[in-house]
Formats: sequence, C-alpha cells, structure tokens
Amino acid sequence: MKTATVLEVKQLREGAELPILEKPPVTREQLVRYANASGDLNPLHTDDEFAKSIGMDGVIAHGMLIMGFLGQYVQQLAGKEAFVADFSMRFAAVTRPGDVITCRGTVARLFEENGKQAAELQLTAEKAPGKPVGSGTAVLLFGRQEDR
Repeated sequence: MKTATVLEVKQLREGAELPILEKPPVTREQLVRYANASGDLNPLHTDDEFAKSIGMDGVIAHGMLIMGFLGQYVQQLAGKEAFVADFSMRFAAVTRPGDVITCRGTVARLFEENGKQAAELQLTAEKAPGKPVGSGTAVLLFGRQEDR
C-alpha cells in the first residue's frame, strides 16, 4: 500500500500531480464490515447469490466506501498543514472484491480565501490505470490550526 504524503503550500503548483494513495485489494470481509458500520445492509454488497439474481456478476462495493477512500486520501494530503474545506465525489463505475483502488490528484488552482492560501484539487479513484470508479474535488485551506 502506498500512502500519500502531506502537502506543503509553498511547494504546490497549478497542474502538479500529487502523491498517490494505493489501497489494498477490496475484500469481502471489508464489504461486510462496511455494511454493518454504515447501516447499508443491501445484500448487493454482501451476498453473491442475491447479486447474481439481479443480473450482477457478484457483490459490489458500496460507493460510499470508495468515497471514504478518497476522503482518507485528501485528509492524508492535508495532514496538520491544512483544513479540508470542501469535498465532493461523483461515482463512475462499480468496484468489486479484489480491485485495488488508487487515489490520485492534481492541483487545479491555487487561490486565497479569507486571507488563507487555498488549493483546489481534482481527484480520481481508479481500479486500474484509466479505469476510474469515481472522481471529485476538494479544497484545502492552509494555515496554523489555531488560526482556523
């Protein structure tokens, strides 16, 4: 598993690619645990026979689990250097057990907000190069914790 490193505002440039976060393969146990933790007990996520009965090849991951992966990525990039001021995601494809999700980002723009340096990030979660399962944006506000 690759872990994203914390961003420092002075090193950011518009268009720059950010360090990646690579998650371990999605497991069936993870899907069951997520279902129980989230309260989303739809058998599409935990029961292969049910998933097949509705025309799927087998169970699929919760979309919100993948959003959680992207959220983890953004928070790791922010570290203690920044505050996540905005975060959104759109779903693009299903994730199945065994898929390795890689979270990627680029700096879309740098700007100031309320006197603070800020960065808008473009985000992608992929199950293979060029095969996104989701994309989104985040805004990081940089500065000391006590100033927020």
